[in-house]
Order: sequence, then C-alpha cells, then structure tokens
Amino acid sequence: MSPSRITVLGECVADAFTEPAHAPGELALRVLPGGGPANTAVALARLGTPARFLARLSGDVFGRLFRGHLEASGVDLSCAVAAAEPSTLAVAELDATGQAAYSFHAQNTADWQWTSDELARVDLSGTACVHTGSLALVREPGGAVVERFLETAAERATVSVDPNVRPLLVDPEVYRARLARWCALTDILRLSSDDLDLLLPGTSPERACDTWHAAGVRLVVITLGADGALASLDGARLRVPAVATRVVDTVGAGDSFTAGLLHHLGALGLLGGRLDGVGLDEVAEACRFGARVAALTCSVAGPNPPWREQVEQLAPAAGA
Repeated sequence: MSPSRITVLGECVADAFTEPAHAPGELALRVLPGGGPANTAVALARLGTPARFLARLSGDVFGRLFRGHLEASGVDLSCAVAAAEPSTLAVAELDATGQAAYSFHAQNTADWQWTSDELARVDLSGTACVHTGSLALVREPGGAVVERFLETAAERATVSVDPNVRPLLVDPEVYRARLARWCALTDILRLSSDDLDLLLPGTSPERACDTWHAAGVRLVVITLGADGALASLDGARLRVPAVATRVVDTVGAGDSFTAGLLHHLGALGLLGGRLDGVGLDEVAEACRFGARVAALTCSVAGPNPPWREQVEQLAPAAGA
C-alpha cells in the first residue's frame, strides 16, 4: 500500500556548525538547512511518503538554500509562502559526544509571521496526517494562528505534534501552559527525554504518558537516545531498543524518528483518522523503523536523513 500524504507545518532554520578557522581571530561556519519540521518533511519525502511542507521561506541566501534542499529531496512546496522577512539562524556547537548546544538568531524572522489568510488557502482534502510542533506553535505572532489551523486539521486528518522545546527562545512554561490544548487536538505526541525533563520535571516517562493520555493523546512516543524509545498506546506500553551506529552527531535524529514512525503508519494505511485499527504490534513496527531512520541520521554530519534505499539496506543488519 502506498504511504498517505502528510502535510508538515513549521520552520526552516539555517544550522551553522562551528569549524576550525583558517586564522586566529576568525570563526568558520558550515551552514546546513535544518529546523525540526523541515527535517521531518525532508525525511518523509526521502522515505517515499508524499510530503507537503507549509513554510514561510525567505528570499535571502538561507531561504534559497532551504528551497533547493527541500525540492531536491522531493518535498512539495506548492503551499509555501514567499516571505519578506529574513531566515532564522541557529549556531550549533558540538561536544565530544556529538550533542549540539545552540544559540539562536530568530527575532522577527520569517518562520513566526503566519497569518490566518495564508493558512486559510491550504486545502487539506488530500492529507491523511498533519504534523507540526517545535517553535511554530509557541512563537508569536504566528503561534496562535497555527494552533487554530490544527483545530481545523483535526476534523479530517490524524494530527501529530513534536514539542521540541527550545528554552533559549521560549520559556518552557509557555509550552506547559499550552500543552493541554495541543493534546486535546493530537493523536500522536512524539518527544524526547530532554523535552520531558523540561515539560514535566521529575516525572517518569510512564507517568508522563498517562498524563498526556488523560489530556486526549492516543499514542505517546518518548525517544530516549541510546536507550531507544518508549511507546504508549492508550496506556499499553512497549520499549524499542536503539539501533547501534557510529554517532557523528545527533542533530535531526528525533525528527528522523518521527518521520519513520509516520511513514510506516501511513504505509500501513493507518493514518487519516483517530488511529482506528492501530495496535501495539503496528506501533512496535513503526518505532523499529523510526529507530533505523534515526540511527542513519546520527551516522552523518548535520540534519541529513537517509533515503529509503539506505534504510532498506540497514534492515537485515537490524534484524528487521
């Protein structure tokens, strides 16, 4: 069965990675297109899912980089907005384990300026799933507009949210204050253990799942880095191990996991409603697939998710 079309809404961010400079007093940067929602859209398209990306793309040098990267990966940009504002820039410094620490340049940039008119033009009739999250849901003035768009999308499509909390840009309290509203609209909540620590400090993953189920989410998946992932479907839980890989960096790994999860559920024909027909076996399969996609992303520099052929080549070694 062919994967269902997924519409992703959110930001594109220019990820600038520090590199050794050529002379004292200089800082060299390697700029790659990124941003959680953009990474997810690229990963979906490379896996073979028809992926449409709702973004506000600047006409500056970074915006042109985003557009080329997205189109080369097969992402549909027919509903993207040509924005007058500049692009968002994130400077990432990697530690010895490949973990990235970010500083952001995001004031008055294109990603957060959504208007109701821009999103009212989007036709969702062919969309089985709408995925969003990260800063698009909390940065103003566009955050409230995106939230209303989700309310409309929930009437006809599966809704997936990745909070991707960025405390350097938005106080986690803002996420906590809005999370209950998102859960009431959301079928799939995928987040990291870092997100969990910021949203519900001191809460176990299992208890957090129960909290979000009570708020309305059917499927919660918490990725735990090298410890794999915990998935909870209406309170029934399972653990999926991580796939062993040589880690270059972890940038985009969570976004790739989300894409793998959604791609697999879509390929099974399980998106398009309130996850009717989804059982723990299907969730386990989708999480194992997502773990393979994430492992391949960790094995290369930057947010560079794999193509479907690469994932298929990894499958025998992963025991799938």
